[in-house]
Amino acid sequence: MGRRRTGAATRPGPGSRGAPGTVYDDRWAGEARQAAGCAGVLLTLLLVVDGASGDLTLRHAAFWTGLAVLLFVVLVPARVSAGAGWLASRGLLGEHRVRTDRLLSVRTSDGVAQRLVLCDTEGGRVEVDPRVLVAAPQLWYRLETDALASLRDGRPLYGADTLRRITGRLDGAAAEAVFRTSGLR
Repeated sequence: MGRRRTGAATRPGPGSRGAPGTVYDDRWAGEARQAAGCAGVLLTLLLVVDGASGDLTLRHAAFWTGLAVLLFVVLVPARVSAGAGWLASRGLLGEHRVRTDRLLSVRTSDGVAQRLVLCDTEGGRVEVDPRVLVAAPQLWYRLETDALASLRDGRPLYGADTLRRITGRLDGAAAEAVFRTSGLR
């Protein structure tokens, strides 16, 4: 029998420095490949159209390549990982890490792309797409477990109601996925 993947893996990687028990968003590699594919398709189309019109020069090719690289940078998602007491988001420009066992605030950002913004008592700040947490329940479980332990220890957590609201939404999404997989919905 084959093993089934649940959306997060527990293998060492770049965000963990090899720490055992670290979980990752398994969808990240596929999404990064899709971003590279979109950038590659755009570059190919631009070069073909420019070449077919007879206007392709080295300057145009460099410009189109830069445009494709910019598209890749915009589309590539941050890699989210979590371990006991921390959650990290690694983007192209570096890693941001927050201590989930010392959370100070949890809030959602306003705007086109909703983000969960986590801040800790040590000044760490991480923004995470909530869809990553829905797709990788083990990441959410790490975050929720540490945040609730922090609340039980009496640490003030601004936005605890936000955490509870997101927990309800994620639990509902997980239940819907189970119903859909089992054929009950």
